Amino acid sequence: MSNCGGNCCPSCSPEGLNLEDIKRCEPNKTPFTRRKILIICTGNSCRSQMAQGWLRFFDERLDVYSAGTRPEKKVNPNAVKVMEEVGINIKGHYTKHIDKFIKENFDYAITVCDSAKESCPVFSGNVKNQLHIGFEDPADATGTEEEILDVYRKIRDEIKVAFYKFYTELFN
Repeated sequence: MSNCGGNCCPSCSPEGLNLEDIKRCEPNKTPFTRRKILIICTGNSCRSQMAQGWLRFFDERLDVYSAGTRPEKKVNPNAVKVMEEVGINIKGHYTKHIDKFIKENFDYAITVCDSAKESCPVFSGNVKNQLHIGFEDPADATGTEEEILDVYRKIRDEIKVAFYKFYTELFN
């Protein structure tokens, strides 16, 4: 059991993470070593942008960036919309090419593509830890507008749980 009282850590309740409890959780109160994190996917328009938004929400002291190997022209409006639904604004985010970061040092480079469907990009810059936390691409969703948004919500929530688990493990 964690020190959070059982309300916010993935080990206590991964599916039921409450945004209010996240802000009160132990990692936010522990001595902090600044971490620099790069989240990578192909288009840098959905999953990597949502993951960047979540990590910044979990702890403003993290240096979090996202990039893609073939970035789209803009952040996917459905990703912006579903993140706004949970109070996280990624409207000011923009897509970036991974080459922008090649000369920088990172503690973590995390790929978020679904390796079963895509080839995940590899970051060849100076990085201490490379991880893969894969998610299906919500941009592939079909159906009515509401059915498509439901897929984005599902991926948003999966990203929240997986990246909160990653975030809490930074402090163990």
